[in-house]
Amino acid sequence: MSREKKKHNRRGLFVLLCIVVFLVSFIGSAIFKMTYTSPALAAYSVDWSDAVGTVYTDLSYGEEDANKFDLYVPADNTKEAYGLVVYLHAGGFTSGDKSGDAEMLEWLCSKGYVAAGINYTLRDDDHPDASVYSQSMEIKSSISAVVEESANLGYNLDAMAIGGGSAGGTLAMLYAYRDADESLVPVTMLFEAVGPSSFYAEDWSSYGLNQNAEAAAYLFGVMAGTEITADMLGTDAYEEVIKPISGYMWVTEDSVPTVCAYGAYDKVCPFESAKWLVNALEENGVPHEYIEFPHSGHALQNDNNLYLQYMQAIEEYLAAYLPVE
Repeated sequence: MSREKKKHNRRGLFVLLCIVVFLVSFIGSAIFKMTYTSPALAAYSVDWSDAVGTVYTDLSYGEEDANKFDLYVPADNTKEAYGLVVYLHAGGFTSGDKSGDAEMLEWLCSKGYVAAGINYTLRDDDHPDASVYSQSMEIKSSISAVVEESANLGYNLDAMAIGGGSAGGTLAMLYAYRDADESLVPVTMLFEAVGPSSFYAEDWSSYGLNQNAEAAAYLFGVMAGTEITADMLGTDAYEEVIKPISGYMWVTEDSVPTVCAYGAYDKVCPFESAKWLVNALEENGVPHEYIEFPHSGHALQNDNNLYLQYMQAIEEYLAAYLPVE
């Protein structure tokens, strides 16, 4: 075997290894903080019953198998209008399901909101062309169906908030920052935890992408749903092609108030990448609450007091920007 061929094979193996590490890490992220309830967080769960609300599951918003949503409506159906809160599931864009967020959605409904958990086509063996971009476009298309079905059930919606964790956080950012102007109902706030908002190889060192431009170009190309070459990295062309999936790039002075949380030891959504979102919010004067978890990784598992602060901030922002009348 020639030296050049051996070099090519080693490079290909490294690229494959980076992809595998990424997928394994992010699939593990489907198990998120809300699966653990400390005594202090018990206030953010409810004993679900008809007295609280009703859930309608697996409602369709499109033709794909995954184009389903669950709708939680409050027992009180006497109001003229309701606020909608959408929460998008974690899972590294390759796994996860809306049913895993039932606790969060039940709590939101108990506060008087119509709440929706929305599935999207995951990137897997059956859907090798699915990408962060295609998933974001599915979420964008789903909102009209959520609004319509809510109205059919007697719940007219006049405003909405959107949130999510990990992959769901990224998709929530894209809707809130990129697509809000086209939303059927006004978007008034965003809350998200550990969602990647930027894709620069130097920030993704936990996957070795800072050491291999080909691996970075391939992985980010998969996520963007378009071809990216190694020589594009660091150029204006790269900025343009990666913008459709980079939440921070869409932040302006008119962006919605935001609550966000990141773990200082996060290797799944590299902590270094969080600075792009935080800086964009600060530079544009967007009202926001950024909570940094100094002892936690992707699951925000080691700072329970700060997770409580995160949930309290969500509650406060909802009260301020999507009040229940």
